[in-house]
Amino acid sequence: MSAVTTNQPLGTPTWIDLGIPDLDRAMSFYGQVFGWEFDIGPEEAGRYTMCLLRGKKVAALMPNPDENATEFWWNVYLATDDLDITVARSRDAGGVVLVEPMDVMGQGRMAIVRDPSSGQFGLWQGQAHVGCELVNEPNTLLRNDLVTADPGPARDFYAAVFDFTLDGNEDLPGMDFTFLRRPDGHEIGGIMGDPAAPASAWGTLFQVADADAAVAAARAAGGVADDPTDMPYGRTAEITDPFGAKFTVGSPARGASG
Repeated sequence: MSAVTTNQPLGTPTWIDLGIPDLDRAMSFYGQVFGWEFDIGPEEAGRYTMCLLRGKKVAALMPNPDENATEFWWNVYLATDDLDITVARSRDAGGVVLVEPMDVMGQGRMAIVRDPSSGQFGLWQGQAHVGCELVNEPNTLLRNDLVTADPGPARDFYAAVFDFTLDGNEDLPGMDFTFLRRPDGHEIGGIMGDPAAPASAWGTLFQVADADAAVAAARAAGGVADDPTDMPYGRTAEITDPFGAKFTVGSPARGASG
């Protein structure tokens, strides 16, 4: 099932948000690409805006508080049931805490961490807000993968902090890709070693019904998109929104049924 009503297990990608300079333009773009509706938050909450699909929270947009910012990206938050312990484990494993644990208006507790490869991610301990309420269906979050030129320290870090097991991928020969799996065996994402990666970053992949249609919608809405390509797991394309934030869309392989 794609509906989520409780906090996810430790280390599971549970929430995504994006800070951008123009909230109205962002809502127009993502509304056209994904069919989302929006619930704009109050000024005292920084106009933190929930992206909704069938009334369920699937992501958030917010005006970037730094007026001089020039780079924007989708933030991924990994679940924890004890933020303080996970932050301590992150430090012990060589991570740097960029935002110390803080309470978020009764919604939950969060922190921001940079791993030893310089990949940045959030931690979320849900209270009133558990995170994405729909996942793994069209126009919602499907997965997150870390792309880095320095995968060794990243693999060691995430295994130490979240008790992930590390497994290679025989479906992608010649590629340095490691699956990250929780102790219960559930795959939460992966680490891609790419010597050409300009920086370590967690990517966000949204599932769509038709990657070609999503690319066309993104281009029509003012974004830039690569032509979709077929992969062993489906048909994917990278899209860059009007602010330079990148994400990937993926649909089932052509001819696949489900």
